[in-house]
Amino acid sequence: MRRVVVTGMGIISPIGNTVDTFWESLKQKKVGIGELTRFDTSDYKVKVAAQVNDFDPLTVMDFKEAKRMELFSQYAVAASAEAIRESGLDLENEDVTRIGVSVGCGIGSLQVMEEAHKKLLEKGPKRIPPLLVPLMITNMAAGNVAIHFGLKGKCTNVVTACATGTHSIGEAFRAIQCGDADVMVAGGTEAAICPLGIGGFSALTALSTSTDPLRASLPFDKDRSGFVMGEGAGVVILESLEHALERGAKILAEVGGYGATCDAYHITSPAEDGEGAARAMKLAMEEAGLGASEVQYINAHGTGTHHNDLFETRAIKLAFGEDAYKLNVNSTKSMTGHMLGAAGAAEFIVCVKSVMEDYIHATAGFEEAEEEMDLNYTKEAVNRTVTAAISNSLGFGGHNGSLLVRKYEAE
Repeated sequence: MRRVVVTGMGIISPIGNTVDTFWESLKQKKVGIGELTRFDTSDYKVKVAAQVNDFDPLTVMDFKEAKRMELFSQYAVAASAEAIRESGLDLENEDVTRIGVSVGCGIGSLQVMEEAHKKLLEKGPKRIPPLLVPLMITNMAAGNVAIHFGLKGKCTNVVTACATGTHSIGEAFRAIQCGDADVMVAGGTEAAICPLGIGGFSALTALSTSTDPLRASLPFDKDRSGFVMGEGAGVVILESLEHALERGAKILAEVGGYGATCDAYHITSPAEDGEGAARAMKLAMEEAGLGASEVQYINAHGTGTHHNDLFETRAIKLAFGEDAYKLNVNSTKSMTGHMLGAAGAAEFIVCVKSVMEDYIHATAGFEEAEEEMDLNYTKEAVNRTVTAAISNSLGFGGHNGSLLVRKYEAE
């Protein structure tokens, strides 16, 4: 198996549309949650969301190209552009048949579905927009990234709900390991802050109904009451170590291991004992050749729902034993909200930055947990040597994904 390294990263998020801005916002405990302004919320219990601000697709594409993409695809292309730029890849001099794309989206465009359904009801089937399907379907994020940059290698779309970004990066990691590609553009994207998206998750009673942006997304806190809908995209450039060294790339970190499991338990709730998520973490550590005592940090799925945070805490204890109490555990969602299919990719980027800078951001808003929730949820940011970090994602349907990031060391 070939070693795989990270050489570039890009992000569009509620707290910054570049990796530098995003990371600085996390350091400052900047909460990107505010009044939901995309539509009239008079009839909705949910009044806040974590919306992307100041995004202009025309900074990375022309008007005609932008018109042929929905927002989730635009976010993916923009994040990919930053990641490719940081990686230093010269696509004109690369074999683009060896560069693949693994950018997933959990939902696709609910917005274009809403608009088309309205036209269908009001004006009949002849008025359905001809581009409805290619604008709507989730694989068009990966497709548009490949088209925009001319990448002709393996191009896939993983859809595992909230674990999409993590599994997309994990499967890209596997593709490079086994020789299917030398480079993969990998990550996740989502843009589902619209009436159907908010209404659907609200009907599940999954969303926080708090109107206070600073007390709405409260992972691990005893007052947590649901997640806050977020959006955006996270994309990373993964390369075989050989390819990166050959072109003299700056290596940011190494992907040490990947675990993917299923609870086979419930369509929305994680397994109560945390066994599936624990197994994913163990698989990632085993592949990396690390013991529980050699991991310092977990970026948890940490949505702010009662079941998720409790059951994920149990999973961490199951995977790490007594070493669980030596970990820093935090949740980026305390500031970004839940970016759904993009969440795992954004949080993987956080792990890379933590490994690079030996810094672990705070879980914003966290004050106090209930009795069983007794891990170190990183109430305040810490400077700590981070040689290995794990990013967890748990998706509806029981999908669990864990990625282990480690400091890069030459052999």
